[in-house]
Amino acid sequence: MARAAILQRLTWVRATLDFVRRETPSARTLSFTSPAWAGHRPGQHLDLRLTAPDGYAAHRPYSISSAPTSGRFELTVQKAPGGEVSPFLAEIATPGITVEFRGPLGGWFVWAPDQRGPVQLIAGGSGLAPLMSMIRTHRNAGHPDPMRLLYSTRSPTEMLFAQELAPAGQEVRKGFDATEATTVFTRSSPPESMRKPSRLSDVDLRRYCLAAVSRPLCYVCGPTPFVEAVVQILVAIGHDPECIRTERFGSESDE
Repeated sequence: MARAAILQRLTWVRATLDFVRRETPSARTLSFTSPAWAGHRPGQHLDLRLTAPDGYAAHRPYSISSAPTSGRFELTVQKAPGGEVSPFLAEIATPGITVEFRGPLGGWFVWAPDQRGPVQLIAGGSGLAPLMSMIRTHRNAGHPDPMRLLYSTRSPTEMLFAQELAPAGQEVRKGFDATEATTVFTRSSPPESMRKPSRLSDVDLRRYCLAAVSRPLCYVCGPTPFVEAVVQILVAIGHDPECIRTERFGSESDE
């Protein structure tokens, strides 16, 4: 049975684009339906393949941003300049098209409602996508333990899931069930912001993250330089390296 399940995840199957939602000028969330989709674990990803009329095919991995459910999944895709797949998904794809996928994939960078203890999520740019799956699952489960998000993005116009995380435009939203979400900006910030635009620092992680003494399980996702810098700070301020899980991609311009 286990071998059959693995083979099924590695087999290309078809999905239909159901609807799209604009997140930022360069990113969209796409909802797909497929009878072959049995659900996923928050934090997992899948491979998505597009095939041109001449037979040329290209595939890329994308994190799943929706909470687990059977029959459908959501991907939040940011356009990568010069990319083969993301420009089509972020700008051109319309409901009704079909794509191929295989997955879900990944078993390390995951969180499940049966896990207990505090959780600290830290995202850079489009690295927020898999963490949103965790947040939504945590919220739907009414989980009693805290889950906190620190999200770093370039500007308010490039903030993913803005209405869900900060509907009134606040940098910090409290009362997100058991979740507190904080957004910091690296290049431009709202006029009312008390923090100057800059990359995450040890001051930010001390101020906005769960304290190391509470031993939260930390999930860090984003471009490789971002992830490496954040992990270095987390360890320096006392977090246990064994409690840090990472997911990274080449650079902010990579797919």
